Amino acid sequence: MNPEPRWRRLEPDERRAQILACARRLFGERHYEAVSTTELARESGVARGLINHYFGTKRELYLEVVRELMFIPEFAVERLAHGSVEERASASIERFLAVIERNRAMWLATVGTGGYGRDPDVEQIMQEADEIAADRMIETVGLAGLTEGREELRAMIRSFSGMAKVATREWLIRRTLTRDQVQFMLATLLATIITEVHGRMFGPLSTFRPDSAAVDRLT
Repeated sequence: MNPEPRWRRLEPDERRAQILACARRLFGERHYEAVSTTELARESGVARGLINHYFGTKRELYLEVVRELMFIPEFAVERLAHGSVEERASASIERFLAVIERNRAMWLATVGTGGYGRDPDVEQIMQEADEIAADRMIETVGLAGLTEGREELRAMIRSFSGMAKVATREWLIRRTLTRDQVQFMLATLLATIITEVHGRMFGPLSTFRPDSAAVDRLT
């Protein structure tokens, strides 16, 4: 039986995902400047023109890889929105660490070294991702309708995200913490920020009643 040909017809979404997966691997292995568009096309099994068609330039493809790595998709909110605040926080952190583990090389290349601030476009993506993550986390724990202290809670979650990134370096680079220890630490801190820190500033979350289902999930 002949092997499946390298060049085969895929649906546009499949082809785009294939290119992204290859770019994620190559940009994780080597610095951005060391990866050529020709190599990206060859390793993806596509004509070079398709990379331009789907992403424009190599730079835009790189930024899309970073964006895909950092942004929490909307569907994840529903999947994580079950159980107590502590359970939801733990599930959220588990997903975060799983994404990093699957994309370890790319994470270390863009975030793990802490050097992304030198790239204004990547820095902008990080800032946007932190803003979206704050809102998604508030939705995940059933507080989408929260108004009292909402901006402060968003600021707390953004601050927490900075610590979460540093914690990944302790796990993956310095090896001072295990994955399980990072999971426990971050999940505990996130739940504490939401229920205790914010609660002491603006009152217990049990007083927030957008609907009875949200209250049940917070208890």
